[in-house]
Amino acid sequence: MEDAERVGGGTDRTGRPGRTAGAGGAGGTLGLLALTAVALLVAGCASMPDRGEIRRVEASQGVDSQVRVFGVPPADKASPADIVDGFLEAMTSDDPQLATARKYLTEDAARDWKPGSAVTVLSAGLDRVPVQGEKDPDGPRWKVYGKKLATVDERSAYQPETGGSRYEEFLQLVQVNKQWRIATPPSSLVLSESDFQRIYKPVNKYYFAGKTLVADPVYVRQRSDPDSRMDPTTQTVQSLLAGPSKWLGPVVSTAFPTGSALREGTKSLSYDGQNTLRVPLNRNAETSEPQCQKMATQLLYTVRDLTASRLDRVELLRSDGKSSLCWVTGSAATVIANRPPSPEHQYYVDKDSRLVRMVLNAGADEQQQDKPEPAPGPLATANGFKVGSAAITYDEKRAAVVSDDGHGLYVVTLTTAGPMPAPLLNSKSGKLSAPSWDAQGDLWIADADPQTQGLWRIPGGTGTPQKVEVAGLDGGRISSLKASPDGVRLALLIEKEGGRKNLYIGRIERPEGKADASPLSVRELRPAAPQMAEVTAMSWAPRGRLLVVGRESGGVDQARYMLADGSMVAASLPGATGLTAIAAAEDEAKPVVALSREDGIVWLPPGAQWRTVAAGGRAPVYPG
Repeated sequence: MEDAERVGGGTDRTGRPGRTAGAGGAGGTLGLLALTAVALLVAGCASMPDRGEIRRVEASQGVDSQVRVFGVPPADKASPADIVDGFLEAMTSDDPQLATARKYLTEDAARDWKPGSAVTVLSAGLDRVPVQGEKDPDGPRWKVYGKKLATVDERSAYQPETGGSRYEEFLQLVQVNKQWRIATPPSSLVLSESDFQRIYKPVNKYYFAGKTLVADPVYVRQRSDPDSRMDPTTQTVQSLLAGPSKWLGPVVSTAFPTGSALREGTKSLSYDGQNTLRVPLNRNAETSEPQCQKMATQLLYTVRDLTASRLDRVELLRSDGKSSLCWVTGSAATVIANRPPSPEHQYYVDKDSRLVRMVLNAGADEQQQDKPEPAPGPLATANGFKVGSAAITYDEKRAAVVSDDGHGLYVVTLTTAGPMPAPLLNSKSGKLSAPSWDAQGDLWIADADPQTQGLWRIPGGTGTPQKVEVAGLDGGRISSLKASPDGVRLALLIEKEGGRKNLYIGRIERPEGKADASPLSVRELRPAAPQMAEVTAMSWAPRGRLLVVGRESGGVDQARYMLADGSMVAASLPGATGLTAIAAAEDEAKPVVALSREDGIVWLPPGAQWRTVAAGGRAPVYPG
């Protein structure tokens, strides 16, 4: 085993370049000791070759996210292999400017290289091998390659790769003053999945779809740039001002006027003692107070999501950096954001195929809270009608139910008694999915009947069912669906040949307000859980995430949170085995509810353990 890499740069005793690791904190002797200890823990142990065999430059697996990793400059008279390996290692540095990595490049290449505009994420470390054949008169060429997992574009949006895509580029080496340097660096920053997760963090930017605020997930660097002091908060605000991701862009808008930016010279944003964030903007951002308050709402939700702290107030400053343009408090922003209300009940179908509900009052004692009651309205008096699945509007005034035989879809009131209405949609084969409401009051359902197969939307839950085009199904069958609370995304479990189900998210494009007469459609399906071999159940969760039950290849069933862009969030639910259905509310204070094969309806309150609340039930749902 080689010596550990040294803090402060240089080379190890083999003469190869390495990388150093450090942790933030107090300076002085104590800080140096801490840095040295961390470096010893995370240092690499495999020596780099000075010949031309195939070699993988491994990812820094297991490096704690609190550890800072820095590259070291090239050694004097380093071999081409050492230059390539040192450069690839330096790309994984926590330095946003990649100053050390640029030292492995020629002067022109270092000046022109702009790796920050995009990131290529690989499933493992890079392989690299010298190109064989005729000798290049300028110097050796090296091929670097690996399996692509995802890309992060210039707007910081994550896009999973499908079909086992392969990354491949060539590095041309030349001699500069008798030192080997790289003249053709990669077109983007290239990182393994583990390095990407160490360096970057997910955050939601927020934009408006109509009157509703929508989460747009992106990735920003976790740490500040020591030169420009570009901290994650400032990075995220700049990303918000630059506009939504390309995928979400067609269905959302921003309240910020065109050309809005931070006031020139602004390099860092911070809070004051009253949990207020003040954001100085340029002259282009000056507008009316109502629009300004929408701008401040976008900022408040975005920064609060990033920091996970209590941000009570956002104030936007004029271009002079002193006078106030407008401000908004957390409570006022909640009204402007128009998010769905917190549910009062949790619903499920009991062992007698009746729709029932349970109170979610935080003040109720456990016995009262766990006691189910029949859903009011026609369902409570409809003798002999059996419910198979249900969806409840966000205001909890109506329910959409599918009959137990899967043949009919009905919409009933939950506020007044009366007879059961006629079905809005029929399936001859009895293969209707569970329905779902969106925030705009539209009802969604899928039918697997060969004659009427497809996705259907009932405008307002009362109109004539409309068949919806879904681009990219490629012969797949929609087995279940869930509309997002913001009304612009649709999560679809799609079953393809072989019976395996995978999760996709489509963008809901509505013709309202557009000059053309194009019908409503679902576009650009993208994988939402590409790491899972199969998904069996899913639900939307707070802050634009998905709660997914499924298994990885060769693994067991588990429930974990996923971002809507298909990147995985590390958090998984403890003890979540044997689940066949799951539901989460937009309010994070409400328990996750699921159906367990062994225990029936179970709840997972925040910070607690699973507990059974109803044996023999099925099809648990929250409003939505």
